[in-house]
This record gives sequence, C-alpha cells and structure tokens, in this order.
Amino acid sequence: MKRLLSVTAVLMASTGLASAEGTLQLYNWGNYTSPELLTKFEAETGIKVTVTDYDSNDTALAKIEAGGHGFDLVVPSANYVPIFIEKGLVTELDLTKLPTHSNIAPEWMDVSWDAGRKFSVPWQWGTTGVAVNTSVYAGDINTSAVFLDVPAELKGKINVVPEMMDIIGLATMYHGGELCSEDLEVLKKVRDSLMAAKPDWISMDYGATENMSNNNWAASVNWNGSSMRVRMANPPVQYGYPREGYIMWMDSVMLLQDAQNVEEAYKFMDFITKPENAALISNFARYANGIAGSEAFMDPEMATAPEVVIPEEFKAAGKFYPTCNEKSREYMTAIWTELQK
Repeated sequence: MKRLLSVTAVLMASTGLASAEGTLQLYNWGNYTSPELLTKFEAETGIKVTVTDYDSNDTALAKIEAGGHGFDLVVPSANYVPIFIEKGLVTELDLTKLPTHSNIAPEWMDVSWDAGRKFSVPWQWGTTGVAVNTSVYAGDINTSAVFLDVPAELKGKINVVPEMMDIIGLATMYHGGELCSEDLEVLKKVRDSLMAAKPDWISMDYGATENMSNNNWAASVNWNGSSMRVRMANPPVQYGYPREGYIMWMDSVMLLQDAQNVEEAYKFMDFITKPENAALISNFARYANGIAGSEAFMDPEMATAPEVVIPEEFKAAGKFYPTCNEKSREYMTAIWTELQK
C-alpha cells in the first residue's frame, strides 16, 4: 500500500491542535480512504477529517503506544484488534451513539477478534494473494510458488510487499505449517525458501497498484482490492489465490482511549456503517466492507469481480490470522530481520 503522510495531520498532532472543534483525526492504511467519502462526510456534518497514513499494523501500534499522537480513530487488522484492546489503547463503544451499528452484516458481527462488535466497526475485508501479468507468465498463478520458487519468466520482475505477517504466513502455509507456527522445522523451511527466492525479486515495495498498472512489474504478492484496481488499468493482470493457503483479513475502525474528538469520531463511525457510505469506501479501494445492504450501492463490477468474490474452489484455503503469541512473533521477526538485510 502506498503511504502518503499528511503533513497537516503530523503538525496538528505534534502541536496539540488536533482537538480543534469540528475536526477528526483518522489514522489509517495508505491509499485506503475514499476522498469522496470524506467530502460527503464534511458536507453533511461540517467535520473536517485529516487522514494520516501508516504502512503496517506494527507501525500503527507503536505510534499509538508511544502516546502524544493526536489521533482519534485507528483501523487495525483483525489479529491486532485484541492487542489494542488488551493494552487499553481503545475504548468500548457506546452503542447508543451508533444507531447504525445494527447494519453490520451478521457474519461480521460476532467475530472472534471482537465478539458483538463492542470495540470496532468494519472498514473493509479482503485477501492477500498474488497478482500476475498473464501476458508475461501464462503458468499457474494460484500458488505461492510464484514468489517462493519464481518462474523463469518472472525472475527480476516480481515484487513482494514488505508485510512481515503476510509474507511469512503465505510461506508457512506453503510449507504445510499453520499461521503463528512455532514449529522450528517448518520455520527453517520458511526462512530458507524466502532467502533463496529473494535474489529473484525486483523489490520489496508497497507500490503494486501503480507499478503493475504501468508494467514496471510483472507480478507481486498483493492485496485483492489493489489487484482489482490494477486489472481495471491493465487487463492482463489476474489475481491468484494460493491453494496452499492464503491470508484473509478484515480491518476495523476503533476509538482510541485518548481520543480528543470523541463526538466527531462517533459521527464518523455512524456515517461509515450506513450502506451507501460503506459502498463509497469499497468503490474506491475495491475491497468488500461488511455492512449489510452496501452491495446495492456499489459499482456493478464489484459484484462479480474475481478479486472480490472468492472462487468456490479456493474458499477453503483462506485463513484468518489468529493473534500470534510472543514466541511465534519472535520467530517471525528473526526471519524478517534477516530477510530485510
């Protein structure tokens, strides 16, 4: 994901101006917030939203833990939601201030990471797989071998997003292991295969939407919504679901414990859980959202897009990350640190 830090937001947070009346500070993934949504929200409420982007769950967690950030809302992935809750960084929602809370689709209401949605509301959900320009490579794309045992046609042309848990998770499942594995035999295979494959990668970067649209890269480990955006600009690009196992995720909006613009935050969360507004989020970033009835307001191509609608044959291979314990994260971090050298 592309990260474009908002200078205004950084200055406001650092100077304590973030609590100005009629403003809201949203801390979110890069290239992920619909400008149309923000324009509509400001027009209807008079509240100006400033978005500061981050590039990973760990970045967001560290920034929030450090304090003095000035943010009101954060959008962590499912496996990080319990961490934010356990650390006391977010507050339980006052559902009397969220009349649209009942719009959350039943399958996304009683989720394992936030039962009953007491602390979060959905933003978007999707998958992590591989995007491949089929005019360059015509072989099987539904496998993590695309980046772990790089085909000759893709050597020096494939990017790997620098997301530790996604990449190590895909490699772990490729070698028959479970997410958050502590199996040293499996983890050695993961480490060895990543290190062996790295010389065949062109880069480890977030810019797949731009670089694959412009044919700078022929393939990338990538997210499904970004891959749909690429295909719309560059039709030969297809999205693969690794049959060995691929990552499923959902990002959700949470109210920070030290938020200064609390009423504005509730208005925003209420706003995004209305179907027509949730659809604006999806139409921009091209991910599904988790709000019942939003499909009626989405662009028609979203209803059948192979990047959004998981093919039946690959549904069973998708896995949500649990919240990994400290030991498994230590193993992943050790592998990732060596890979980054």
